[in-house]
Amino acid sequence: MSIQNGKKASPLMNKSKSKKEWLATAEALPTTDMKFTSLSGEEVELLYTPEDVKNIDPVEDIGYPGEFPYTRGIHHNLYRGKLWTMRQFAGFGSPEDTNERFKYLLAHGQTGLSTAFDMPTLMGWDSDDELAEGEVGICGVAISSLDDMKVLFNGIPLDKVSTSMTINSPAAMMLAFYLGVAEEQGVPFNKLQGTMQNDILKEYIAQKEFIYHPEPSMRIIVDMIEYCKDNVPKFNPVSVSGYHIREAGSTAAQELAFTLADGFAYIEACIARGMDVDSFAPRISFFFNSHLDFFEEIAKFRAARKIYAKRMRDKYGAKNPKSWTLRFHTQTAGCSLTAQQPENNIVRTAIEALAAVLGGTQSLHTNSMDETLALPSDKAVKIALRTQQIIGYEHGVINTVDPLGGSYYVEALTQKMEDEAEEYFRKIDALGGVIASIEAGFFQKEIADAAYHYQLELDKKEKIIVGVNEFVEEDEKIDIPILKISKEVERVQVARLKELKASRNNEKVKETLDAMIQAAGDGTNLMPKILDCARNHVTLGEMCNALKEPFGVYEEQAVF
Repeated sequence: MSIQNGKKASPLMNKSKSKKEWLATAEALPTTDMKFTSLSGEEVELLYTPEDVKNIDPVEDIGYPGEFPYTRGIHHNLYRGKLWTMRQFAGFGSPEDTNERFKYLLAHGQTGLSTAFDMPTLMGWDSDDELAEGEVGICGVAISSLDDMKVLFNGIPLDKVSTSMTINSPAAMMLAFYLGVAEEQGVPFNKLQGTMQNDILKEYIAQKEFIYHPEPSMRIIVDMIEYCKDNVPKFNPVSVSGYHIREAGSTAAQELAFTLADGFAYIEACIARGMDVDSFAPRISFFFNSHLDFFEEIAKFRAARKIYAKRMRDKYGAKNPKSWTLRFHTQTAGCSLTAQQPENNIVRTAIEALAAVLGGTQSLHTNSMDETLALPSDKAVKIALRTQQIIGYEHGVINTVDPLGGSYYVEALTQKMEDEAEEYFRKIDALGGVIASIEAGFFQKEIADAAYHYQLELDKKEKIIVGVNEFVEEDEKIDIPILKISKEVERVQVARLKELKASRNNEKVKETLDAMIQAAGDGTNLMPKILDCARNHVTLGEMCNALKEPFGVYEEQAVF
């Protein structure tokens, strides 16, 4: 062994090997029969070295946290300044049931509310619609009127709590109901904080809860963005959602590219309306999935910030740095949860949540272990919330900003994510943009192909899901309490709606609906008209049905 600077040196230090030379030795060694690819099917190299990041400029491509291009985060001190907002998705049964759950979560340390609606509400149907039968309150809370929304937020001061609402086609109506509650509480609109998902483009791509044709649906969203800009300035009128794209089976790169493409489509539509980009862009937020592949997810979040910052500054001409910063909420992957051995989901969720934190999320929802079986129980929800609190307070991961920044692997993967997204942008532009790509079935086919490829890997056991295709327990008995929604919820909701329709001023109902339809035809901003309808106790279903006349009902064309 040689001596260097008075110390013994390993033979490995005698000369600097190239990566190629090292691999010649390492790759000759025996390996397991596992497939060493990312969850998205991307090849992962055995080792990453400076050679893999030689084309990445530390200043231009990575930079510092809180500074352009925000690869390392949008805040200089990140979680030293403030922990991420801890949200848990809540919504089931009647408004009274969910109000009780909201108060339970707030009492146990949750810092923001996140509202799930039942299927009839998501589709714009009232609880007494024949299509709603059997579904009222089952997968979320049933909201058909301003009165329901008042019950939902009874005793919860809207000027002190940030509220997220996961709804899309009827989002304008839900916002109007929420504003109506604020008026009842005496809370000025300019003090309201929260987020409306309101991302209709991803509905056509992935989740399929659409009502109208894409063009008029885009018009409604631009109306909402414009209205919030002028009247509800602290509220995020759109949360561009990649979550559902990923849940439908996309790869990480597809989630990244398709989500950002949707966001850019909304920005371009607002600019076409005549809005200055800096007047609305700081209130556009995003919503991503945090899936099983730890490093792939972290790289995705970092690449998203970098791509967004460059586009907003260089393509759309935004001058306000707040317009360059991509702010996002993250939810752990629902599709990664298994009904088999459901306690394993606690571990999956914890690691996914850690990836979101290391990726710099501003808000986080952790799934409960029992969500593949039913709506989560109180105990499961508490464990999911405690998971976030343990990450935030016990493990030291908040002490430094972007702790994986500079990792050869993470930086190379971040750059690869960006390159793949840019290639997708070129394909979408060649098809004529997002709406043209939706109508051509481009997104749907890309996602379907990715999901099929992943399923083949599972079938061949090239990818392992513990408890499902390996380490299976025969005759497993699941001993987890299941939350069940009583049929009484539907009966009570229908009775409340019947009483409302009988007691309200139906002349004002017709008058405000007619005004809304007229605004739909003449291009007037719809939000003031929808808010007037809400104040006069027009129901969700009545408003949604009335707009079918000028906007039409969309039917997707199947693509094979």
